[in-house]
Amino acid sequence: MSQSIHEGEGNPRTVWEFVSRHSLPLEREHSTYIVVSALDVFMTYILLSYGGFEESNPLADYFFAGWNIAGMAFYKFGAVALVSVFAQIIANRRLETARALLNFASIVTASVVIYSFWLLLNNPPQF
Repeated sequence: MSQSIHEGEGNPRTVWEFVSRHSLPLEREHSTYIVVSALDVFMTYILLSYGGFEESNPLADYFFAGWNIAGMAFYKFGAVALVSVFAQIIANRRLETARALLNFASIVTASVVIYSFWLLLNNPPQF
């Protein structure tokens, strides 16, 4: 399904051509944050499902208790979407501030993933 945007010389003819030609600012930083957040969801799932741990964040625990891992993923990726949207808004005026925000969010989330991995190594799951 191709939808015409602008016909003519040098203009994209389809939505896909338009999207593939234009990049968002801070794509690498956004991608890093999303991948680290996915690892966080994965580690949280393992720890809560098999490791005998409980979620310490009351809001995240509410989502996990009500909707299991789907609720947890919704909560965590909702937070990722919120940070990403704020970063894009900030990037319009202050690119380096937005970059710092995404890098900080990635470092904090990566720290949680590393801590979760450490917990998993020191308390192996009982299958």
